[in-house]
Amino acid sequence: MKMNIYHRKDGRWEGRIPKEQKKGEKKSFHYFLGRTRELVLTRMEQFKYKNFSQKCDILLKDIYADWIQGMQCRIKASTYANYQLKWNKHICPKFGNFAVSAIRTKEIYAFITEKQQEGLSNRYISDMIVLMKSVFKYAVKQYHIENPLDGIIMPKKKAPEIALFDETEQKKLRNYLSEHSDLSSFGISLAMTTGIRIGELCALQWKDIDLEKRILTVRKTLQRIQIFDQIHRTKLVITEPKSETSKRCIPIPECIMPLLRRFQGKEEEFLCSGKTKPVEPRTMQYRFAKILKNVNLPSVHFHALRHMFASNCVKLGFDIKALSEILGHSNVKITLERYVHPDFSIKQAYMQKIQFD
Repeated sequence: MKMNIYHRKDGRWEGRIPKEQKKGEKKSFHYFLGRTRELVLTRMEQFKYKNFSQKCDILLKDIYADWIQGMQCRIKASTYANYQLKWNKHICPKFGNFAVSAIRTKEIYAFITEKQQEGLSNRYISDMIVLMKSVFKYAVKQYHIENPLDGIIMPKKKAPEIALFDETEQKKLRNYLSEHSDLSSFGISLAMTTGIRIGELCALQWKDIDLEKRILTVRKTLQRIQIFDQIHRTKLVITEPKSETSKRCIPIPECIMPLLRRFQGKEEEFLCSGKTKPVEPRTMQYRFAKILKNVNLPSVHFHALRHMFASNCVKLGFDIKALSEILGHSNVKITLERYVHPDFSIKQAYMQKIQFD
């Protein structure tokens, strides 16, 4: 459908779309005004899809297949596996055999409710809806259908509660790690003193450690992902970190230098295995859980070490921007909202500073 946009003498932009014309009627238009060309174009596109959307009988599973094929060369293997898992397990069984034009907003909300009743977190459900939005955006562009996900209100995400050790429990863990000279204890100590993620830790090689300059460089991460070749179910992959800001250089604290010198290996060897083959994250998690059990400490996920590191840095007076960069976050808001957990004693100390003269 032809759309005309031009710049008016009064400085505004005007666009027009021809109205449906019956035989013998004079040609007329729908008009759209705006301060910028982009604004007018957006309004015209919204009007076009709302009023002139086409019926499309192509099944959603076929549209997804086209979309994911085009995306595969542009996304990481882990992202591809994540999309495929959500599609195969949740979205396809519900909507795969629907004609794309037959899916309505009410069905999307019913799907959200159904997944909540199954016990899935709102965060996970929101990720599925984001995936569906990408697929439907492709369908709208290719087939000019009405998008049923326009205006969908996402389920409210709840911040996960992270169990952290208090000062006494952290000291107990540190003492155990100091007394046990093995690679597992070494890896956990390194995570506690640098805040790196478990996948980043397992992917570290000695070529990533500069003992002279005391710098640890995060270049990659290790993870096990699902594959869909009908032969193997999963595979271990070393890939780029979570985001561009996750690629970072971390100054090594003095307290961990003796351990690094003691365990130093060849450039191509991995720190946590001492070999050219890495230890995978779930193995590291199992070893961490075993250590906690040996020390009679509560069970927490390995990622809790990252939260504890961040909270301890705040207690030590770290600048939040510097801490954010050490953790590899894209902005300080993530650091403050997810990783800073001041304990009650700090809150008490702050409150004692309030005066009432």
